[in-house]
Amino acid sequence: MPKIRFACNLYDRMQPLYTGEVKPEGVDFEFVAVESARNIFDRMAGSQEFDASEFSSSEFLARMSAGKCPFVAIPVFPSRTFRHSFIWINAKSGIKSPKDLAGRRIGVPLYTMTAAIWIRGHLQRDFGVDLSGVKWVQGAINDAGAHGEPSVMPLLKPVAIEQNTTGKSLSQLLDEGKIDALLGTNHPDSRKHNPDIRRLFPDFKEVEKDYYRRSGVFPIMHIVAIRKEVYEKNPAVAKSLYEACCHSKAIASKRMRYLGAPRYMLPWMGADIEEADQVFGEEWWPYGAERNRATMETLIGYLHDQAVIDRKFRLEDVFVDVKSDLR
Repeated sequence: MPKIRFACNLYDRMQPLYTGEVKPEGVDFEFVAVESARNIFDRMAGSQEFDASEFSSSEFLARMSAGKCPFVAIPVFPSRTFRHSFIWINAKSGIKSPKDLAGRRIGVPLYTMTAAIWIRGHLQRDFGVDLSGVKWVQGAINDAGAHGEPSVMPLLKPVAIEQNTTGKSLSQLLDEGKIDALLGTNHPDSRKHNPDIRRLFPDFKEVEKDYYRRSGVFPIMHIVAIRKEVYEKNPAVAKSLYEACCHSKAIASKRMRYLGAPRYMLPWMGADIEEADQVFGEEWWPYGAERNRATMETLIGYLHDQAVIDRKFRLEDVFVDVKSDLR
């Protein structure tokens, strides 16, 4: 029986796997809970520390493009998030609309991170923003220094990127007007005391719902990667892990929808669930390649546009076969 050490954040959809309530069939399975996704990516990419893990979708595809990917992927998506609400500006910079970002200094934790790929793709394709003259300042949002210890593939064309070596966080630089905007995976702490630190899209929820209704795209951030060596020795682990993740998600969804004693600390969770059902239907978070074709093909297109990958992969080439009626 193959041993699989699987590292993932402890999301609700993964909790039954963590507790052992759900176990992948035919696998000696160990769930390694790691709170920081960046930490998981760095450990997996740097030393292949785990047999399988949550992994950055953009980093996986960049490694495929470079011919340096020691992993295979299954169509399980631990993290997916709309990112329009993660674009912050300093109003004193004069930015009033998306197109005002052209030619600015913009902070980003990591230029090639999936969240940044999605945000730039939205800005370019949906809002016609010319980002070619932007100066990117790369670093952690609310801490000094870098965003983790990534080992990323080189870009296929030059981009103006400078490392933040000021000893200050990107949030502080935005507060001081040293950068005009920032985007990424977190909100700047400076918004708490500086009223000029604002979202580019104050009505982000409506913007995101409109985007989904027009495109059918709910942005995928993370996939599940399996070390190629492990998969080649035991190909059945892919389907086994996929089906276990599907079962785990189904349990989490059922528990979320029981409102007699709400599982989460959200005062209006019942109303939130009803609203999401109206937008998405009852399945908000589908697994499987085909049901996520529009989303994955959009991400692949954005990665190609932004010179992270050298070709537009077919979806069939991204994920290994896990044919199943589970989702």
